[in-house]
Amino acid sequence: MDKQTITIYDVAREANVSMATVSRVVNGNPNVKPATRQRVLKVIEELDYRPNAVARGLASKKTTTVGVIIPDVSNIFFASLARGIDDVATMYKYNIILANSDESGQKEVQVLNNLLAKQVDGLIYMGHTLSDDVRAKFSRSKTPVVLAGTIDPDEQVGSVNIDYKEASRFVVDKLVKDGNEKVAFISGSMDYSINRDYRLEGYKAALKENHLPYDESLIFATDYSYKAGESLWAKLTAIGATAAYVVDDELAVGVLNGMLDHGMSVPEDFQIITSNNTILTEMVRPKLTSISQPLYDMGAVAMRLLTKMMNKEEIEEKTILLPYDMIERNSTN
Repeated sequence: MDKQTITIYDVAREANVSMATVSRVVNGNPNVKPATRQRVLKVIEELDYRPNAVARGLASKKTTTVGVIIPDVSNIFFASLARGIDDVATMYKYNIILANSDESGQKEVQVLNNLLAKQVDGLIYMGHTLSDDVRAKFSRSKTPVVLAGTIDPDEQVGSVNIDYKEASRFVVDKLVKDGNEKVAFISGSMDYSINRDYRLEGYKAALKENHLPYDESLIFATDYSYKAGESLWAKLTAIGATAAYVVDDELAVGVLNGMLDHGMSVPEDFQIITSNNTILTEMVRPKLTSISQPLYDMGAVAMRLLTKMMNKEEIEEKTILLPYDMIERNSTN
């Protein structure tokens, strides 16, 4: 028998049971006699039968599939979130379609259209920002959406994050209290709301609390990449910065190595605090002090929130802030 054409009917005939019984076995329904269940499972294995998710979706008007849009699949921050999403999706028997948007606004819309065309039951969106085009697509599609590690300033879309503004204020305050009057702020694009309206605002709040002036020459908006961080050392030393808060770990490793390669000592000459506490922070020497975000939990909670939305359960709070911490290592005093 051709593997492609094996249907629930074939399994039922071979096992000498009704199609309803096969369906109950496949879906884990307890109302099947143990002996019958074993017989059906044996036939399923022998025939290598795989339930057709699309056909099942047509019957139930659900595809049991969730689309996950990720801006950079190679970035450990997003990969850690995706693990939490995937584990909870598996628990609730949802399949994941992972789509990489390459940090491109145009590709985000294209990827979103592709996922909606596949009739996904829900979407988890991880991007650095929520563009007007993407927001418009969300509201038109009526498909439940949750943001993970992404901010919606208007709080119209469900989201799971930490309090980025407060975390930023907290670590910059630490750097200032350690004796650094010129603390650089190194982030990705200021077009991203998470950087401009949250992290930078926290940075400004810490300076204000410590009666320090805000100096725009200490603000660096660059790419989220190792190379971008590595090339900053000359500018940082030229303006007399003695510390930096960096919003991405790969960027922070670039800053660290740029300093070390040009004869600077960390933390003696320059202190660094990064923000995602991915494995990179422990792979470098000196190890990097970092804000600790519960990345796996953020993904898991986002997926659980989405399951509630897809099943139209009651939701108490759709803007969720999880606790964060700071892990002190060797890039600060």
